[in-house]
Amino acid sequence: MASAADHVLVVEDGRPATADNPSAGPVYRCKYAKDGLLDLPTDINSPWQFFSEAVKKYPNEQMLGRRLTTDSKVGSYTWITYKEAHDAAIRIGSAIRSRGVDPGHCCGIYGSNCPEWIIAMEACMSQGVTYVPLYDTLGVNAVEFIINHAEVSLVFVQEKTVSSILSCQKGCSSNLKTIVSFGEVSSTQKEEAKNQCVSLFSWNEFSLMGNSDETKLPPKRKTDICTIMYTSGTTGEPKGVILNNAAMAVQVLSIDKMLEVTDRPCDTSDVFFSYLPLAHVYDQVMEIYFLSRGSSVGYWRGDIRYLMDDVQALQPTVFCGVPRVYDKVYAGVMQKISASGLIRKKIFDFAYNYKLGNMKKGFSQEEASPRLDRLMFDKIKEAFGGRAHMLLSGAAPLPRHVEEFLRVIPASNLSQGYGLTESCGGSFTTLAGVFSMVGTVGVPMPTVEARLVSVPEMGYDAFSADVPRGEICLRGNSMFSGYHKRQDLTDQVLIDGWFHTGDIGEWQEDGSMKIIDRKKNIFKLSQGEYVAVENLENTYSRCPLIAQIWIYGNSFESFLVGVVVPDRKAIEDWAKLNNQFPNDFESLCQNLKAQKYFLDELNSTAKQYQLKGFEMLKAIHLEPTPFDIERDLITPTFKLKRPQLLQHYKGIVDQLYSEAKRSMA
Repeated sequence: MASAADHVLVVEDGRPATADNPSAGPVYRCKYAKDGLLDLPTDINSPWQFFSEAVKKYPNEQMLGRRLTTDSKVGSYTWITYKEAHDAAIRIGSAIRSRGVDPGHCCGIYGSNCPEWIIAMEACMSQGVTYVPLYDTLGVNAVEFIINHAEVSLVFVQEKTVSSILSCQKGCSSNLKTIVSFGEVSSTQKEEAKNQCVSLFSWNEFSLMGNSDETKLPPKRKTDICTIMYTSGTTGEPKGVILNNAAMAVQVLSIDKMLEVTDRPCDTSDVFFSYLPLAHVYDQVMEIYFLSRGSSVGYWRGDIRYLMDDVQALQPTVFCGVPRVYDKVYAGVMQKISASGLIRKKIFDFAYNYKLGNMKKGFSQEEASPRLDRLMFDKIKEAFGGRAHMLLSGAAPLPRHVEEFLRVIPASNLSQGYGLTESCGGSFTTLAGVFSMVGTVGVPMPTVEARLVSVPEMGYDAFSADVPRGEICLRGNSMFSGYHKRQDLTDQVLIDGWFHTGDIGEWQEDGSMKIIDRKKNIFKLSQGEYVAVENLENTYSRCPLIAQIWIYGNSFESFLVGVVVPDRKAIEDWAKLNNQFPNDFESLCQNLKAQKYFLDELNSTAKQYQLKGFEMLKAIHLEPTPFDIERDLITPTFKLKRPQLLQHYKGIVDQLYSEAKRSMA
């Protein structure tokens, strides 16, 4: 196995524990930042410069593409060039200023991925206006909160979202004055907007309000706020993460650097497939990178049913995914192989295991089995359109068998990463050719340094001679500047210059990081949704039928399960009413009808308190014995001890997931 020195280096010694602070381990950088963290050249002050320079170099290259549907028939991708997109951004930017939105003011963007989204973003950048993405799935209440909190006076919206914005206008009328549709607007919508004292324009109408003079663009500074990106607000109101021009721009350079050492920098021959939400930093910073290199970006139709059909039509060269998407690709390929017959399945298994074994021995993907690649594996590439040379994964951990499968695909390097909105996207990434990094999130990106801080109450020691474990902390040039108007929250996570992520990691022998736990009781499901489990348990506890509840979500799964201690009288009353026997407490907890009844009542409570779909329980176990101190399942103050609960109920949890997936199949 490679040593840590091959991939990372220590730049600062660890710190022993004090009366006020736990111990902190050494500070690490990746080897590609050994002479100092990657920083911006002095002549780059804003991500806008990447785009404006690309336009000069590649004016007639295809930039943004979409598929149009005519008479229920979907066509091939149609494109606008760099010059066309640039000219549109200049006009839109000028129109933004004509509505009284000045540099440093906030402009919202609300809708699914499309060319207009990016043009609106570039228009804001051109004028030094801070753009504020609004999640397409946040809901009206959160959208209203963000518009007011960020003091958004102008918002771009998807054509189908115009009515949604108008419906919340009453609650944000003191701020929102202008709405611009990505498409057309109806006369009825115009009249409704007028009645609510807000101006509503179609995309073309608004564009005509601007001019094409780019000589009067305002100067930009590295410290200017580029975007305020709100998190999904699982612990209360959404938090506005401030990312300045320098952080966004240097992250783009960081992506370029890591692609250079793991695959190759992208160029005009590359095509990127955009389907992950542009309102999230992951896809957004990737698109800014590709547009800095003269590459093309093609957008999906916005319908998950046709996602892979769009991939086949676009044939991207780089594919960014999340575990749920990759898992579906893996399942589809394996299903086809199984359906091809026993003999072909055995031949495939032999070839796959042979190549996998060679890669584990240290052979590169190209060297592991070139002949078998041509005979067996080339067709697998077609799942991603046939041209992908780079696969990227983030948002949640890949199951090991899926990650290994993706690394075996010939001519496609795979990198799995880890990052947060606060780190402007990726802060760790695996190295495509280093097989020992399978199951980890890799090494720090060249813009950040990382260390572990001990968490004594959870038994994690950053100085452990066995495996150092602790909370992952980050600092560097691509980090956020704080939470908008929430210095209190900023001070909780930015301590002595270090951002405390709340994620627990452990350093591996090769210098890579593995995520193993969460310091706070927040976790992420496989589709990337955050779950604040204590809040959910408090909500479900309002159901009068239960005495105790513990909710669990595996980051490799897309749904939640729970262990519930029912109220004895409630379940016995149900048994009498429904003539259920035997009717002793333990037997009733094993009764399948009782389990269904309690699950339905819990989810009814969830709906009553407006929990989201992914926060609903899919399966529960009824536990007759209350959680107690004697089994180390709760603290003396009756707080749940989650690691111990998981250890105690591990077999039951696995069974719940298995049964739930069978019922959903």
